[in-house]
Amino acid sequence: MKHLEPQRTRIDTLESLREHLQWAIELEHATLPPYLCALYSLDPERNPEAVEVVGSVFVEEMLHLALAANLLNAVGGRPRLDTPGMLPPHPRPLPHGSLELSLVPFGPEALEMFLRIEQPAPPGAPAEADGYETIGQFYAAIEEGLRHLCERLGEQAVFSGDPARQVSADHFRHTAGHLVQVGDLASALAALEEIVEQGEGTARGGVWDGDQDVFHPERQEVGHYYRFQELKLGRRYQRGDTPQSGPTGEAIQVNLTGVPPMRRNPRLSDHEPGNAIRTAQEEFNHTYCTLLSQLEQAFNGSPKLLGAATGTMYALKGQAQALMRMPDEDGTTAGPTFEYVVPELRR
Repeated sequence: MKHLEPQRTRIDTLESLREHLQWAIELEHATLPPYLCALYSLDPERNPEAVEVVGSVFVEEMLHLALAANLLNAVGGRPRLDTPGMLPPHPRPLPHGSLELSLVPFGPEALEMFLRIEQPAPPGAPAEADGYETIGQFYAAIEEGLRHLCERLGEQAVFSGDPARQVSADHFRHTAGHLVQVGDLASALAALEEIVEQGEGTARGGVWDGDQDVFHPERQEVGHYYRFQELKLGRRYQRGDTPQSGPTGEAIQVNLTGVPPMRRNPRLSDHEPGNAIRTAQEEFNHTYCTLLSQLEQAFNGSPKLLGAATGTMYALKGQAQALMRMPDEDGTTAGPTFEYVVPELRR
């Protein structure tokens, strides 16, 4: 991919900073449907380690979404999630990037997609505010913009948002990581570091993300990219391993039997109105869009709605798993479509 010229990618106004932080919200959200499809397709009894990995990554992506919302609120923006643009048809590109995202069950294709999503930036890779090759390069551009604007305008002018709109750990339960409340440059940089290190490992090129493994407290947690490498290669990272060495620790098992053959990138239009599969998919989409509405309200001054959002996610799980038990005509099973439903049509 051809790099854009640095002067064209620099974030040098508050308006541009807010726009890019909204893109960050869209980027973090875009990873959720593919992760949820893979997670809902897994049987915890047959694949406990895969469920741990995909489930932990999903929850941490929700944390990253909340961190991006805190960043946008801190600089006087307004997080938007309940919009049609959040749910374009799959396959779809990662927002303002080039990677294609699909809805597929857990398996080799899903793992390769997840590895591309979480791919660490190469050493010395330039910051890229648009058309980025890795998520780390996109966040590096936001960091550059924050530093530049604080130097030029002063921190008080940049961080003009209402502190009451910050979501705190009291409102958000997660498995690992830190939900940073953002009010100045130092806390903004800490929030960005949390997002990047959980995905790629440390910014210094290490495997570990700096948190303890919640499922195995005796060891540290590896970044998202390296967790998916463990599933792909069937072995855990242990102390002393590097990105170059790969994992050399204990073996882990991935069992692809029992994973439903969910139709790739299902859509409502695959079935006529009134078809049982389509009706179930419509119900799922109504529930998912309710979740987006609850998250948008939570990030715009009603943080207690995060509790309601958690309950909505339990409903989503049951609806998706029921879909994956519904046989389709072509030998596949049904699956969720993640299509937008306008508020007035939601049940």
